[in-house]
Amino acid sequence: MSGLPHSPHALVTGGGRGIGRAIAAALVGAGATVTIIGRNAQVLDEAVNDGAAHFGAVADVANETALKAAIAEAHARRPIDILIANAGSAESAPFAKSDSALFARMMNINFMGVVHSIHGVLPGMKDRPYGRIVVIASTAGLKGYAYVSAYVAAKHAAIGLVRSLALELAGSSVTVNAICPGFTDTDLVAGSIDNIMKKTGRSREQAIAELAKHNPQGRLIAPEEVADAVLWLCGQGASAITGQAIAVAGGEI
Repeated sequence: MSGLPHSPHALVTGGGRGIGRAIAAALVGAGATVTIIGRNAQVLDEAVNDGAAHFGAVADVANETALKAAIAEAHARRPIDILIANAGSAESAPFAKSDSALFARMMNINFMGVVHSIHGVLPGMKDRPYGRIVVIASTAGLKGYAYVSAYVAAKHAAIGLVRSLALELAGSSVTVNAICPGFTDTDLVAGSIDNIMKKTGRSREQAIAELAKHNPQGRLIAPEEVADAVLWLCGQGASAITGQAIAVAGGEI
C-alpha cells in the first residue's frame, strides 16, 4: 500500500506555477482532489483549466486572515487530508543591506506562511485516519548561501518547525516532512538568473551555470522531480517517515 488513499483532498499553497503547480498536477494524476491557493487569480484559473488542479482560491499566505478563510472554504468542500506548504519568496542582498523589513518579509512568507497554513488545516486533519503535511523548504534550510541571509534564516526556521511538529503529532496519523530542493528551473530562479545577468553582465547561459554549479550533477532541478518526492511522502507506504528534511539537489547536501 504505497500509493495515496482513495481520493484524498490536497491543498497546495503557491500552487499556480513552478514547483507548486508540478506538485498539484502530480497529485491530480495520483487521484487526489486538489485545491491550489495563490495570489494571482488568473494564474490559478489557468492551472485549473489546464487540469493541474480542481479548485483555486486567492490568498496571500502572509495574510493569516485571508489564508484561513481560503482554507476554511476548501475544508467545507471536503476535509483536507494533505497540505503542501509550498508558497515562498526569495530576495537577495548583502547582510549589511538586509534591513528588518527584508527579514520580516522573508519570515512572513517563508515561515509564518507555513505556520498559518498548518494552523488552518491541522484541527480538521489530526483526528482523521490519514494526514500528510509537506513543507517545501530549500537547501537554504540545510546550509548557508551568501547574500540571502534572511531567506536562509526563514527556511531554517521552517525546517525546525517541521522537526518539532512531527514529534508532537507522532501519536497521530499525520506525518510532517520537508522537501529541500536545490536551485530549480522555476520563475523564482529565473528572477535570480536575471539578477545575475544585470549585476555581472553575464549571458543567460553563464548565469544559469553559476546557479547550476552548486549541484554536483551540474544542472537545475526539474519541478517534476520535487513533485515525485512529495508524492512518495504522501503515499501510505511513507507512514513511518516523519520529521525529515529531504534534499532534492543532485548531491549538494
